[in-house]
Formats: sequence, C-alpha cells, structure tokens
Amino acid sequence: MSDAHVASAPVAAHSRNPVAWTAEMVRPSADAGEGTQASFLRKEFDLAEIAGNERLLISAQGLYRAFVNGERVGDDVLTPGWTCYDVRLSYQTYDVAHLLRPGRNVIDIWLGDGWYRSRMMWPSSSIPNCWGDRIAAIAEIRGAGPQPIVATDASWKSGLLPVLKSGIYFGEIYDARQEGLPADAGSEVLPFDKSTLVAHETSAVRELEALPVVASFEEDGATVYDFGQNSAGYVAFTVEGAPGARVVVDHAEILDKNGRFDRASLRAAEARIEYVLKGGGPESYRPYFTFQGFRYAKVAIEGQARITSIVSVPVSSAARPTAAFTSGHPLVNRLVENTLWSLRANFIEVPTDCPQRDERLGWTGDAQVFAPTACYLNDSGTFLRKWLRDVMVDQREDGAIAHVTPDPTRLHPDILPGFYGSTGWGDVICVIPHVLYEHYGDASVLAETLPAMVKWVDFVWSISDGPVVKPPRPWGARGFTFGDWLQPSGPTVKPLPTIGDDAAATIYLYISSVLTAKAAAIVGETATAERMRERAEAVKAAFAREFVTASGRLAYDDQTSYALAIVHDLIPPEHAEAAKGYFKAAIARSDGRIGTGFIGTPALLPALVKIGERELAGRVFLQEEVPGWLYQVKKGATTIWERWDAIMPDGSTHPEGMNSYNHYAYGAVCQWLFEAVAGFRPDPEQPGFKRIVFEPTIIAPLSPVLAHHDSPAGRIEAGWTLEGDKVDYRVSVPDGAEGLLVLAPDYREVVVDGTPLAAAATGKTTSRLGPGPHEISFRIGS
Repeated sequence: MSDAHVASAPVAAHSRNPVAWTAEMVRPSADAGEGTQASFLRKEFDLAEIAGNERLLISAQGLYRAFVNGERVGDDVLTPGWTCYDVRLSYQTYDVAHLLRPGRNVIDIWLGDGWYRSRMMWPSSSIPNCWGDRIAAIAEIRGAGPQPIVATDASWKSGLLPVLKSGIYFGEIYDARQEGLPADAGSEVLPFDKSTLVAHETSAVRELEALPVVASFEEDGATVYDFGQNSAGYVAFTVEGAPGARVVVDHAEILDKNGRFDRASLRAAEARIEYVLKGGGPESYRPYFTFQGFRYAKVAIEGQARITSIVSVPVSSAARPTAAFTSGHPLVNRLVENTLWSLRANFIEVPTDCPQRDERLGWTGDAQVFAPTACYLNDSGTFLRKWLRDVMVDQREDGAIAHVTPDPTRLHPDILPGFYGSTGWGDVICVIPHVLYEHYGDASVLAETLPAMVKWVDFVWSISDGPVVKPPRPWGARGFTFGDWLQPSGPTVKPLPTIGDDAAATIYLYISSVLTAKAAAIVGETATAERMRERAEAVKAAFAREFVTASGRLAYDDQTSYALAIVHDLIPPEHAEAAKGYFKAAIARSDGRIGTGFIGTPALLPALVKIGERELAGRVFLQEEVPGWLYQVKKGATTIWERWDAIMPDGSTHPEGMNSYNHYAYGAVCQWLFEAVAGFRPDPEQPGFKRIVFEPTIIAPLSPVLAHHDSPAGRIEAGWTLEGDKVDYRVSVPDGAEGLLVLAPDYREVVVDGTPLAAAATGKTTSRLGPGPHEISFRIGS
C-alpha cells in the first residue's frame, strides 16, 4: 500500500443526516485482541464502468486506514476519531471515483486498537478494552444506483499487518518484512447499533508542516534529535540497511539540567516506535495508529542500518489559525506562540490535558478555562461543539459531569468509581456553550445543551442541599472538587493562603446558574430562566454572608477568591473598595507574583483591570520569576507548562511525578491579550462579532501592539502604539458588523477619525464605529 500519494479528500457531511446503511460492522477473524498484531479486512469486487460519483462511507471500532487498489484513501489520520463510542461513532465520507477502475478492484481496511481498545488511564487505574474488545470496520462504496457497489459483510477476508503492536500510549512496532501478508482468514459480523453512527462533525486530524532537526548529539550509543519545538505527532524517517535491522525511537519533551534526554514526564507511557527493516533500499516510515508528545527523539540502531533523514510531523485537528498577536515584548510574543502550539498538540479530536504521558484525556476543567482563547486562536466552533455532545453522553443520571470526556471510566466504574462531579470542571457544560454562542452567534448550541446545564446546576445545589456548596474532601466522593488546581503555595516556611473548596464551588455554582438562566432566556425557556435567576440570586446572597467579612475581606483572603468574586460581581457594593485593597495586598504578599491555579488564573488580570489597576496587572503579567507566564518562556519553553515551576530555577525538574510541558490551561491568558490589551471582544447582545467592543488596556512595556482575528463577521484588526502619554489606536471593523469604542475615564483628549470626542460626564467614554478602518488617539495618565 502507498501512503506517499494522497488519493482523496474527505467529503463534508452533516452529522444529523441519517444514512440507511447496508454494510455491517465486521471484525477480522485474524485479530487476536488488544495489544496484538494489527489486522486488515479485504474485499475484491468488479465494476463494469466508473460513474464518477462513487463515495466511500467508512468507520471503525478502533482506528482505520483505507486503501483502494493500493492507494490510500484520504489524508486524515487517527480516523474515525474519538467519541463516546458506545453512543456516538463518527464515520467519514470520501470521493473515490478516481481510485476505481473498470474490472477487478480491491479495498483494504487496516485496523488498529486506537482509543477504542488501547489500554487507557494511568497504571493504578489502567483500563484495557475501554469501549470494546473487538476491533471492526463498517464501510460501503456507493455509486449512482440504489444499492452499494460493495459493503462490509461476512464475505470479507482478513489478514495480519506488519504493525505488530500499537497503542495510544504504547506507540507502534512495525516489521517491514511482514508487508504483503495474505488475507487468509475470514471475518465475523458483530452486533452493532447503526443509529450510533454520525457523520464526522469537525475538522479531521491532519499532518501539519514537518519540523526539521535543529540539533543532534550522541548519548548512550544513540542519537538524540532536537526538533526545536514541543508538539504532538510522530517522527517520519528514511532508513537504509540490512534485513532485520531495527530502529528504536524514544521520545521526550525536555533535556534534564545536565543536557541529557529526560522522558520522565511521559510516566508509564512507553511512547516507543520500533521499525524492523526489510532491506534492499531506502525505506520510509511514519506510525499509522498512534502519536506522541515530544520535542526530542532518541534513535537507537540495532544491526546494520543508518537513518538518512528524519523529521517531526505534528498532527492536529486545529489546522486553521484565526488570530495573531504581537507586541514590543519578545517574551510575550513567544508566550502567544507557545499557547498556539499547546492548542495544536492538545486539539487532537478531543481537547486534552497533555499529549505525552499516560493520560491524554479530555479534562473538562482545562477546556472550560481555555475555550475563549481557543476560539480566538483557531476556528474551534465545530471542534468544541462535537466534544460537548460527548460531555452530555458522559453526564451521569444525577447531573454530574465527568472529569474527562470521552470518559473511559463510565463503562468501568469498578476500576475508578466516582470520576465525575467536580465544580470548575463540570461547569464546562455551562461555560463553553456560551463561549461558542458569543464567538460564533449560533443559539442552537444553547438549546442543545440547556437540559444538561440545568441538570448540572441542580446537581451542584444538591451536594450540600443549598446555595453554599461544601464539597467532600475524599477523591471519588459525591461532589469532590479539584478546587483551584495547582495553585502555587508560596514559601514552604510560610505558605500563602489558597481558596477553599467551599468558596470555589459556591462561586462556580453562581457562574453556572447565571449562564443557565441566560441560555434559557435566549432560547425562550422563560420558566427555567426565572428559576435559574432566583437560584443565582440565592447563591450570591449566601456567598456574601458566608465568605465576605464585615470589613470586606474575603474568607480565604487569596488571589483566586478576589479575582473570581470581582469578575463575577459577587462582592456587595458597600465592600467593593475594601475588597480592592485586600486583593492588592494578597498580590503584594506574593511579591507581585501569580497566586492562582487553573480556575483563578483566567480571572486574575481581568479582575485587576476591572478595579482600575492596569499598571499592577501589567507588572504581574510581565514579571519573569516563578510563578509567572514569562518565567517558563525564559526557561526555553516552546509550549505551556502544567505547573508554574515544572522546571525549577536551578534547572531541575519538579520533583512530583505529575509533570507536563504541554498543558494549555495557563495559556488562557491570551484571551486577556486579545480582549484587554489589543482591546476587542464580542458583544454578547450581538454575538458572532456582529458588534465588536473595542476597549484597549494600555500596558506601556507592550507597545507597539498589533492583533487580528478572523471572526465569523470578518477580519477584526486592532493595535496601538504609545509615545510619551499619547496612544494611537487603530482598529478595523469588518463589513456587516459595527464597533463600539469604550475608553476608561482617565483616557482623555480622545479623537476619533479626526474628530474630538467629548468625555462622558461620568463613567467610560463611548463611540459607535462603522465598518472599515478607524484611527483613534487619546492620552493616558493624569
């Protein structure tokens, strides 16, 4: 079979269009189970003539790769993708007319374990055969007639592949000497509910531009290649040598403090590639049914062989970037680039936490904080909506949302019980639909997810039977919460205060109640909207009683408490000024450094801007010590780290076993760069960027700033320069949209397109902006 020639491209189809399948789900009899040699299905068939409209519809339990007359079908990888396979299984449609010929034809379908059958989760809770123990395929080629030209059934033959073993965490072993094995076994029709098949709902996973080697060195008799960029994908190499010689590839994200290959962050994931040569000339290989997260590849040769070329091939569902942000600060520019690379690496069918270790799971908390940034940086609407449908599948009967989706534990509750129900994580079902609505303007996502939102809010209320949520501490207990995950604790001798689980859970109950009420109102569910508004008011009042002292200090007196409470207006007006002072004091106690974790970090800088502390927000953002966004960039990061101190100041790695150098959560700060610094955001009252709010925050060390975003309404542009106290702010409103300029009260002498703008008597100065470019100037400071 040839992978060198891309034979066809997938055809877009609507997920809700029913297909009357003739084909059956067919298992190759050659298959011996999880972790064994991969297998294939084959069928020969005759065609009198080619009509020109022939299409292949195909899916699999496991991963597949299809070939017609020896030519590969499509250029996507890791198909059919990853969903809650027992309820929703994606299928793809390809034009194949150009691959067919009059007379005898043959179709081969290669099958690998993939997410369906690979061993998933970490060793203490390892789950083999997550969604089933038998791989299989369903496929049919359709032409002009009412009956398919060929369809999977029990007449198909099967055989073994040169892929001796594959797995998502394991990697792949490929023995080229076993290419061309015969289809000498039969097949078996499996019981299968065809109503679970849905047309692929988002962009396929595809290869991105290959990354060349930027450096290499010898270590322990092997060659370590540095591709200069941490990414998710695989190596592709060409090798020459003797039959039976072996190429063994290990992967790592970093080098240790002594410059040695360090794969500790992969934990128990073997992430290993082995290729056995057939000999006789140059041989090129890249994996078929797996991917790794890595920057470095360590290649050992066993026997007589030599690598003649090698590259790193990133793969991603996020192949359409839709934004850029640059400033006068090189470390900030690299931070944005790092965030985009973490998005690419973790948007592989599912928004995952990391692409390298024995996890790679669709953690709901990570996705909910990062979704707005994702929607700026990439066309993420269909990707996240597809995933939300799986979130709803994994929602438990009592309304609890799974910690990860697709959830391997749902069908195996005996292995890891209670893996659901955390506030901040489960709130994804309320947060992301609103993000999608505001960014893309389609209210149907709210209608589709509203019942799940209501179930979730009712579940959280039920944890403590009231508005103040008191989550239990034990992992797996009903209502357990991760809280502000990985919040830095400060010096060991004098730890900094952190938000309590009860405060974090109560704040998120308020957030989700408000969002559910808004969604219900938008889609016309007035009774639900009213009930959720009443609930939100009850939670707000309870929060003030429980967590706001008479002096205006919050109970836990930490950065996350203040940031979230300020952003979501949970502090009573009479305590607002005092709370601002306590908030600033909390930042001063940490020497102006970040004191927030996964849920607090996205709110930290917006909260400071909201209380008028723009300069302090800039100092917190730009400080270069740990914990800080720019610290990791200075340490050579090319993606976002899971921990603020994943690499310590002395160059050693964090001592905990849970370490990742490709986690996008803290990259959520890029939302602030677009919305506050560049200063544009969608107006929720006119979603889909039909109205764009322009409200820049001038952070002097960032000048000049330039950003754009390709929104559904068209390209939005905004940028500013600062000279002395004068700001020149240039924006562009796309045709068919309108802009609303909003300037802080202390931005004075405002001129819009050559016309002075009178300052507002109180509050912020505003001005309408029509389509096209606009030049605005103003002065800052007193």
